Amino acid sequence: MDAHLDAVFAALADPTRRRILSMLLEDDMAVTDVAEPFEMSLAAISKHLAILTRAGLISQDKRGRVKWCQLEPDALKAASVWMQGFGQFEPVNLDAFERFLEAELTPPEDHIPPG
Repeated sequence: MDAHLDAVFAALADPTRRRILSMLLEDDMAVTDVAEPFEMSLAAISKHLAILTRAGLISQDKRGRVKWCQLEPDALKAASVWMQGFGQFEPVNLDAFERFLEAELTPPEDHIPPG
């Protein structure tokens, strides 16, 4: 289990790989389409994809002549369960917290007493 978590977190540590995962949230993609928005070689993208595949975050299969990538839906489950072990506090509602801070930090309007 530890080796699997290590592989997942190592894969997630790279911003290129996180971006690839975000792209695959939308739909399966051909390797060439995954590579398109990046300013790096197809070989470099293939290395990133291999790391994601070894970590179990994506799978790749060949359909005809094209190699496709797809997100593995349960891939982050073990990492999520592990991280929840640290969730000793309730999740923070950031929108509510922002509204609270805005209300607390905004100076009161100057009121001129009637007179």
